[in-house]
Amino acid sequence: MCWNSDVSDDKKNFKRGVACLESGHGRTFEFPDVYMILDGYSAKVIREWYTHVGGLPTRLQESTRYVDYVKAFDYVCPKSIRKNTDTNDIYVKVMEYINQAVAKLENSGVPREDASLLLPLGMRTKIVCKHNLRNLIDMSHQRLCTRAYHEYRNLFKDLCNALSEYSPEWDMIVKTYFVPKCNYLGYCPEKDPCNRNDFSNQQG
Repeated sequence: MCWNSDVSDDKKNFKRGVACLESGHGRTFEFPDVYMILDGYSAKVIREWYTHVGGLPTRLQESTRYVDYVKAFDYVCPKSIRKNTDTNDIYVKVMEYINQAVAKLENSGVPREDASLLLPLGMRTKIVCKHNLRNLIDMSHQRLCTRAYHEYRNLFKDLCNALSEYSPEWDMIVKTYFVPKCNYLGYCPEKDPCNRNDFSNQQG
């Protein structure tokens, strides 16, 4: 539009957009916005999601003041705990105890907003958020790294799959630009690299 180009042809528009991406014209990254509902992830990983604030994302999270957690709250149990019967039993029993305690407090007249302070970071939560393409590309470099927190890495892979299924254009963008930082930089800047890629210059 800013060059008086003919924008009536969708195929030419797509090629023009790809050319901007390939040329590193990052201002164009800031126009596509992705609106998401992230549901079923732990409160712990969602708080990490909030730390990646570049590109002016915005979000709303499931309320612990108004959502009724007395009946039962769902939660995340990592593989390191599930793989052992004893540790899994400990984890599940603690979650059940917390749920019962929250219910007892509320039934005793404690306001929900106060009783909910017992809720753990492992509880599942839901957020609505908006991120632009530049922010998501930047986030991918860090969160697709094998050293990223495992639930965050899985969350971001879910996001990649959802975008790839949305349209062929998004599939191309995800496959080309959503990569771990070692692929993006050509070396691993981590102090303790995972050696996923065998770069000759690990120190950059």
